[in-house]
Amino acid sequence: MSDANLMSTVRPAGDVAVVLRAAVGAPFTRRALRELLFCLIGVGFGVGVLVVPYVFFGLGALIGWATVGRDQPAGPVGPGFLVGFTTAPVLLVILATPVGRGLGAVHRRIAAALLGETVPPPAPLRLRGGPLARIRAVLGDGAGWRAVAYSLLKLPMAVPAGYGVFCWLAGLVNLTYPFWWPLFRNHPPQVRLDPVAVVTPFGAFPVATFAGTFAAFAAGAGMVVAAPWIARGASILDRALMRGLLGPGRLAQRVHDLEQTRAQAVDDSAALLRRLERDLHDGAQMRLAALAMNLGRVKEQLGADGDPADLAKARELVDAAHRNAKDALAELRDLARGIHPPVLDNGLADALATLAAGSAIPVRLTTDIAVRPSPAIETIAYFSAAELLTNAAKHSHATTVTVHAGQHHSVLRLCVTDDGVGGADPGRGSGLAGLATRVRTVDGHLYLDSPPGGPTRITVELPMRA
Repeated sequence: MSDANLMSTVRPAGDVAVVLRAAVGAPFTRRALRELLFCLIGVGFGVGVLVVPYVFFGLGALIGWATVGRDQPAGPVGPGFLVGFTTAPVLLVILATPVGRGLGAVHRRIAAALLGETVPPPAPLRLRGGPLARIRAVLGDGAGWRAVAYSLLKLPMAVPAGYGVFCWLAGLVNLTYPFWWPLFRNHPPQVRLDPVAVVTPFGAFPVATFAGTFAAFAAGAGMVVAAPWIARGASILDRALMRGLLGPGRLAQRVHDLEQTRAQAVDDSAALLRRLERDLHDGAQMRLAALAMNLGRVKEQLGADGDPADLAKARELVDAAHRNAKDALAELRDLARGIHPPVLDNGLADALATLAAGSAIPVRLTTDIAVRPSPAIETIAYFSAAELLTNAAKHSHATTVTVHAGQHHSVLRLCVTDDGVGGADPGRGSGLAGLATRVRTVDGHLYLDSPPGGPTRITVELPMRA
């Protein structure tokens, strides 16, 4: 048999072994255990929702007992009961949002500890004015009512979560049947014992013989294998509810994003001004100062009247002044190009073609831009492409780079892909973090996909209008 045929016969068996090991070990991984624990806690909170009305009724009864007094008759006809019955709904409505916020904070901490899900908290409730103003603020707390809705949804969410926990715990119990059966069911043949029930998600079935314990073992194995996937589905649904109900509202999140992008735009503008000032001071200004000095020395060499004392020296100083003037013009041209490249006057497609032609790595460029974006968006897209091509040349060890710029409805999408070594990380000083910050100033997004070994794919999405 050839080596190729041998590999074709061995590899499927190896794949099956890997799948079996993964299936058997899945219920006992850290992630699966954390998700099962999260589901178990969620079942407790879901059942606890049923207790909340009785707690508030108890508080109302205590208020009624303290208000009416001990000497009044008790029971459903007593004044204390009537006060509690009427006070409990009022307390429930007034305290619902503060309690919901507190429970939401607990759920966020549990999700962060067990699932690694970080949900930003909503804006704090500001209580000002007198008691009536505070009550109105509490009753109008949108974030608090969303947290209350999440707490109420924990009750139906307890069904899939509890199903996953039940499958895991009952499955582990069912796995033990073949091991303890010979120890506790070793009775004489003439003695008849009642069969032992095996609990499964589809009902219970009796086991009366040792051979039947293997059916219990098989049922337990299936339940244990299915448990982590059920728990994962329940936790994914719960996390989606958290992000929608326990985080800041859409308007608050939008305001927060706008505040961040405004601060980033201010910082970016300040950094740009500092860079221009530094470049002018260290570059063009020094060139012009040297030019003025050389011209002053030429004037001295020429003298006030008559022939110059040293004509060769004067020519040398004029040449130096000429070089300084050309260097100053070149640096000023580079500064102007850094602010707004003149090639963008012809459109983004031509500007990207110029970048591709000057790239150190061969670039395949495609563009599909039907409507021209605003000048600010074109500038950000141009500098994004320039930064990404520079990064590819410095770090990727790629042989080919593909650049595609296209319009998708109201979004300009710039995609740069290279066949390099991958592993791009914004935290390692590659310029991606600053590029992402600049993109966010116009509500854009940067997506990075760079697994070790490559390829690297970076997508920049910008609105067509800033």
